[in-house]
Amino acid sequence: MSEATAAAGTGNKSKLILFILIGLLFTGAGIGGTWYFMKKQHEEAGSEAVVEKKKPAAFVKIESFTVNLQPEERESHYLQVELSLKVNETAVITVIENSKPEIRNQILLLLSSKKPSEINTLDGKQKLSQDIIQAIRSKIGSEALQNDILDVLFTSFIIQ
Repeated sequence: MSEATAAAGTGNKSKLILFILIGLLFTGAGIGGTWYFMKKQHEEAGSEAVVEKKKPAAFVKIESFTVNLQPEERESHYLQVELSLKVNETAVITVIENSKPEIRNQILLLLSSKKPSEINTLDGKQKLSQDIIQAIRSKIGSEALQNDILDVLFTSFIIQ
């Protein structure tokens, strides 16, 4: 019986060692997985924080425009509009101020090319706003500064 007891003791010892090794393996995997996912979440939070930092916005007022619109059905119409530009507070403000005659010319040519029916609807005004942004961006050299022009806001819009 002593040999049977010794064999049973050795079998129990190997089972115990096997259970300890499996326990250590699972514990290591759990710690490693937790570390990996926490590191990944921290990196994602850091990249989102960088993206979410927005530059403060400023508004640049452009003097009012009064233009003759393209005639429709033999009737003449004119447009009087005042607008402001919403821009990021960067060097784009200085560039706009220094280029105002060129920018006003571009806007003036754009406005006078429109018919009343093209711009008296909401969609027409929104398209005109986008066209004005493109016209202004065409007069600004740097692509980074072009992206700092955020929106055109009409403060007055009269078609007569």
